[in-house]
Amino acid sequence: MALAEGALGGVEWDADMGRAFKTMMRKVMTCALYTVLSLGANAVPSVAGPIEAKALIAAQSAGPMEKLIIHAAPVAVPMVELLDAADAPIATGDWQGHWVMLNFWATWCAPCRTEMPSLLRLQLALPDLMVLPVATGRNPVPAILRFYDEAGVTALPILRDVKSDLAHQLGIIGLPVTLIVNPEGQEVARLIGGADWDVPETLVVMRALMAP
Repeated sequence: MALAEGALGGVEWDADMGRAFKTMMRKVMTCALYTVLSLGANAVPSVAGPIEAKALIAAQSAGPMEKLIIHAAPVAVPMVELLDAADAPIATGDWQGHWVMLNFWATWCAPCRTEMPSLLRLQLALPDLMVLPVATGRNPVPAILRFYDEAGVTALPILRDVKSDLAHQLGIIGLPVTLIVNPEGQEVARLIGGADWDVPETLVVMRALMAP
């Protein structure tokens, strides 16, 4: 077996040993970061934030948040009006002052159907986060209500981006796409595709992102 260049403590490593070491280090990093963040809510602000969230994602590179992109600089979310189920206008600016998750979806989107129940469970687990599904494009209200009923979604609002104005301005093409928006109304992270939003690994990353 060919040996890789370099050695540790005088012992040369082959490729399999290198991969095993990297796997072990990811597990060690994950355990250490979970330990720090589990010491209590009072400890989180002093250790958690975008940099720590990136470290968490790196440590669990095969986890549910591997597709999450944390922006180096926040990006302002456009000020537009969406519609609720009764055609009443809802301005995106109304959410400032809160952490917000915008999940762009559609009634015809199969991955959205799989993902939606986990968004409800995330909302229940993190009440300080506003989880807002945004049905983009042509999604009649009866179809949305049927989708919610079939997915068992009972406590999430209905928001409609009827002409896909917000989706287009944010560069959203495929669905689902999820944005994490800070209290200043700026996008700080984005995940393209579906995800399990209520599993422990995801909750740790979300709490780290939302920490002061």
